[in-house]
Amino acid sequence: MGGAEPRERRAYGDAGEEAAVRFLEAQGWRVRHRNWTCRYGELDVVVEREDLVCFVEVRMRSTATWGDPSHSVSFAKQRRVVKAALRYLFAHELQGRMLRFDVISVVGRGAHATVEHIPGAFDAGM
Repeated sequence: MGGAEPRERRAYGDAGEEAAVRFLEAQGWRVRHRNWTCRYGELDVVVEREDLVCFVEVRMRSTATWGDPSHSVSFAKQRRVVKAALRYLFAHELQGRMLRFDVISVVGRGAHATVEHIPGAFDAGM
């Protein structure tokens, strides 16, 4: 996607997030928000199940040629997600809930996409 136009990149990202959401819903998660933003950054998908709130970073690649997309979640990105997640918890008065940070890799498009869920991919320890 290196030279793709911004609109095309956004549509591609939206398709990946949609695949991730379908996967999570099939696993019994309820979606609270998608693309929630604050001054610290964006949370791709926020889901919950029972007393657990899960912040999911979604990464996509059209093919596996360049490796697993989950490996592109840098430490700096993890810190931004954690800060945004803490802001989310306070904004929605969810301070007493357990939380987890997952990554979902989506490789391919449409019905041929492969979705890999990595629960607890990183933690809030900064």
